[in-house]
Amino acid sequence: MTQRREEHAFIPESDLEGMSVDTLAVRAGQLRTAQLEHSDPIFPTSSFVYGSAAQAAARFGGDEPGNIYSRFTNPTVQAFEARIAAMEGGERAVATASGMAAILSTCMALLQGGDHVVCSRGVFGTTNVLLQKYLAKFGVEITFVSLTDLDEWQGALQDNTRMLFLETPSNPLCEVADLSALSTLAKSVDALLVVDNCFCTPVLQRPLAFGADVVIHSATKYLDGQGRCIGGVVVGSNALMEEVYGFLRSAGPTLSPFNAWVFLKGLETLPIRMRAHCENALELATWLEQQEDVEQVFYAGLKQHPQYELAARQQSGFGGVLSFRVRGGREAAWAFIDATRMISITANLGDVKTTITHPATTTHGRLSPEDKAKAGITENLIRVSVGIESIEDLKKDLSRGLDALKG
Repeated sequence: MTQRREEHAFIPESDLEGMSVDTLAVRAGQLRTAQLEHSDPIFPTSSFVYGSAAQAAARFGGDEPGNIYSRFTNPTVQAFEARIAAMEGGERAVATASGMAAILSTCMALLQGGDHVVCSRGVFGTTNVLLQKYLAKFGVEITFVSLTDLDEWQGALQDNTRMLFLETPSNPLCEVADLSALSTLAKSVDALLVVDNCFCTPVLQRPLAFGADVVIHSATKYLDGQGRCIGGVVVGSNALMEEVYGFLRSAGPTLSPFNAWVFLKGLETLPIRMRAHCENALELATWLEQQEDVEQVFYAGLKQHPQYELAARQQSGFGGVLSFRVRGGREAAWAFIDATRMISITANLGDVKTTITHPATTTHGRLSPEDKAKAGITENLIRVSVGIESIEDLKKDLSRGLDALKG
């Protein structure tokens, strides 16, 4: 017998079980109100009303589920959390005010003084600063290793190692980590494997399926996709996310309902956008390789990339970010960047608009010269986050940069 759906406020999770990430990006997590609206609603409220003093007490005491205060319970934010958790294949997600707030919340919730973290050198520059300058103040020990050298990861493990942290592909050199191998190492010392999946998104890579314990996103990037809002999210098991949620409830690095709503809209087009980003990036990387004033191109989709085969197994696409070194130093890199006219000079990435930046003086500018050298952040390195414009127009604009080098 066919069941009538007029009164359904949401699509049950069981009805979405086994569906592709493309479908989950559009359908998962939506909770309709009594108005049965088709688009996701926004709940721009700081607080919620209770039917009685007893109900308020039950909500605050955790005896009854429901909204309490938008610092830690808001229906729009919860819809975004449910959708990204479904896409990543995780049990639960906790949304935060920014990508860095997601990393901070994870570390504060799951680490304590005396713990040891092994981190890849190729992480975002501010992540490096957060770990070295701030977490170290609270007695957390940090060791940095090569993302791709498993022997270095193995050698860095200690009795007090509680977390392995990495980005894959790395920013900005597009190195790729072997997630399954690192999961095995983490489990050998009872540590958590935490993966920043910002570059790939769950459309191209699902780290939890390869043994990761926690996945982190800067939702500011591809999840939004149009450079409109700041936000972050952490995904993992119910037990781990309860700890992260507890930190968020007390410390308040909260995602706003409006930003959550924007991210929900962004997720609906994420699969289509990621395919377009990947297609443009691969063609642009191949074209840049052919230019005589380009010394080296870093993009995992190039067959000569040292982790090409690993990326092909682990990811369903190679992403939209690439970097390259031009002949010369900082002056040459800046001349190249300044000669472009259409591409946006900005440090943000994951936008439908192509962006270009000089990592050594922007995203990784706060690193010491020694740390930059270890991470491969040279003065002649340029990063491009490839958008979805016409590939021929992108080549034309970057050709202005090549002409500036010849000049």
